[in-house]
Amino acid sequence: MSATIVLILRLLLVISLYAFIAWALITIWRDQRQQALLLASRRVPTLRLRVEEGETEKAQSFDKAEVLVGRDATCDFVLENETVSLHHARLVYHHNQWWVEDLQSTNGTFLNDERVYMQTVLISNDELRCGKVYINVTFG
Repeated sequence: MSATIVLILRLLLVISLYAFIAWALITIWRDQRQQALLLASRRVPTLRLRVEEGETEKAQSFDKAEVLVGRDATCDFVLENETVSLHHARLVYHHNQWWVEDLQSTNGTFLNDERVYMQTVLISNDELRCGKVYINVTFG
């Protein structure tokens, strides 16, 4: 009689252990799916760059996470000025912020009149200077 009770208790313990493991795996799977949906729904805020040179104004909006600024035609935001390097600066969106990085340009990249030596966080309405060209940066 006692052997039968021990066997039933063992079976109940095994069933409860498997039920707990199944519950834990389902919970982890649901959390992973929810995180994936959250990351997929995140969008890069639109970046707007505007340059005023005398009578002409150039404005462009970007919906991607990386924008290359320079004089080269392959850049996303092309600046027609001899003081701007071919690949002057890079604007990157990560960690929920826009960052600016100088690409070892000849005349330097300046953010609000301070030279950029490493990746620096951008704030809407900042003034970015590449060579002698002033760029107004907004996003939202």
